[in-house]
Amino acid sequence: MAFAVHFAASMLAGYLTAQVLAASTWTWRAPRVAIVCWQAVGLAVGLSAMGLPMALGLAAYDLPTGSALLALAADLSHGTLPVGVGAVHLGLVGVGFGIGAVLLATTVRSVQATVRAQRRHRDLLTLVARRDPTVPGALVLDHPSAAAYCLPGVRPRVVVSAGTLDLLDRAELAAVLTHERAHAQERHDLVLLPFTALRRALPWFRWVRDAHERVALLVEMRADDKARELHAEAPLAGALRRFAACDDRITPAGTLGVGDRDLDVRVQRLMVADRPPRVIGATALAVAAILVALPVSLFLS
Repeated sequence: MAFAVHFAASMLAGYLTAQVLAASTWTWRAPRVAIVCWQAVGLAVGLSAMGLPMALGLAAYDLPTGSALLALAADLSHGTLPVGVGAVHLGLVGVGFGIGAVLLATTVRSVQATVRAQRRHRDLLTLVARRDPTVPGALVLDHPSAAAYCLPGVRPRVVVSAGTLDLLDRAELAAVLTHERAHAQERHDLVLLPFTALRRALPWFRWVRDAHERVALLVEMRADDKARELHAEAPLAGALRRFAACDDRITPAGTLGVGDRDLDVRVQRLMVADRPPRVIGATALAVAAILVALPVSLFLS
């Protein structure tokens, strides 16, 4: 039973950490650290959700969950079970595996849906997009709407619309292109993938939806930081203001767009030259490591 308590404590700690992260503004000053913390929360909660029913079902073994699973497998292979392990307990173990199967299946479906959307859009770009010497390394869509996005993948594409070329000046456009290349270089689509899957698997939990929204915003802030390193804050902030004032913005499914979310917040953040909080960041990373270590150690022991 002690191991079940540990898994329950890990779930509670993950939930409380998610609440703190969602309410904190230091994460805006250190988006990369905050993304790592959110990933740790998601992993810890997922493993603990699997481990809690397993630990309850295997309490009679009085072993860490990983060792108890091996002992149960050995007993089942010999057709014997210890006293205190019955159908209900086996059912709880099955629930734990079922949760893991749901999370895995949801992740696979999310990957498949994203890959299909990206493949369709890549095929469309082959037909309708063009190269433009004034926008090196990017594809141009002859569309009046404002669009600037990264189509991620093994061969990522940065795409801008003709409407965006008319909307931005040269410095602003260069900052936007750097922003989108940052999405491709750091594979932010893979960062978002587990949170998309978790939201689909647990749509009724508000904090799961909030986690997805927070990570999506942090991903944009991280790309903003990469653009600011090369172009300072003014060009990118100006571009975001122009996107915010433009009612006709498009971001296709399966892509990451510069004007996709929380433009006012990102502009305000760019104009404040705060340094990343090193002490808070180091503390947050330590907490994240402990969060992940507890359920992992219970499974591997």
